[in-house]
Amino acid sequence: MIRVVFNQKGGVGKSSITCNLAAISAEMGYSTLVVDLDVQGNSSMYLGYDIHSEEALTTGTSVANIFKQRRGLLSTKQPPDEYVLATEHENLFLLPASIELEAMEKDLESRYKIYQLRKALEQLDQHYDRIYIDTAPNFNFYSKSALIATNTVLIPFDCDSFSKQALYNLIDNMMELKEDHNEDLRIEGIVINQFNAQASLPALLVEELKAEEMPVLDCYLGSSVKMKESHYRQTPLVYMARSHKLTQQFIALFEKIEQIPPGSFQLKDSAAQTETASAH
Repeated sequence: MIRVVFNQKGGVGKSSITCNLAAISAEMGYSTLVVDLDVQGNSSMYLGYDIHSEEALTTGTSVANIFKQRRGLLSTKQPPDEYVLATEHENLFLLPASIELEAMEKDLESRYKIYQLRKALEQLDQHYDRIYIDTAPNFNFYSKSALIATNTVLIPFDCDSFSKQALYNLIDNMMELKEDHNEDLRIEGIVINQFNAQASLPALLVEELKAEEMPVLDCYLGSSVKMKESHYRQTPLVYMARSHKLTQQFIALFEKIEQIPPGSFQLKDSAAQTETASAH
């Protein structure tokens, strides 16, 4: 199962949504991979890997190697999973971004290598139960490659009037790409993020989307300073503050998109705690 988290507008919470859903997936027992296609490397950083570090610059372990290998720029050929890193969390893995992505983009695009990521992900999909892909906030070569490689897209929406117009532009671009490159591409849902129930504008914008029959998911994510703390600690919420309201909202969203009964995550967690207590 491969999910792309994408919006052409920046600051809507793509990396936060990607990593927190992936972390919950891992906690549910699914072997879960995060693929970071954004040259900014926010998902990589969130999961404890600095793409600007000496280690990252010298070892070359990143998603860029997949494209290099497809271009014949590496002396040895390795399967894509060789570039995957284990995080400190059980079942959660990372294929980090690289600053090289920006320099490679024009060459890859001119050589029409837009299907290369799909080939690599077809191999990776055999090793992982769930793959979440974080993308850059623009409709570039890597975002298009990700959309061609998946059938499922989650679109973060941050309850701003500019976000609404960006959403229309995004859907137009996706429908064109669907027609030309991936007829199975579908929007799994629009994720309402940074929702303030006390303000009138967010509720108004969401109701307008629903009136236009947009696929809005009925699990809204609120705004909280706890998310900033989570970023600072490089620890997704489910590991840092499991009982927090925002964590529970992420869990509800995960259960919604996975189509599992509400409360399944809590029941699993309770069962694990009971088993641990019995063992002691």
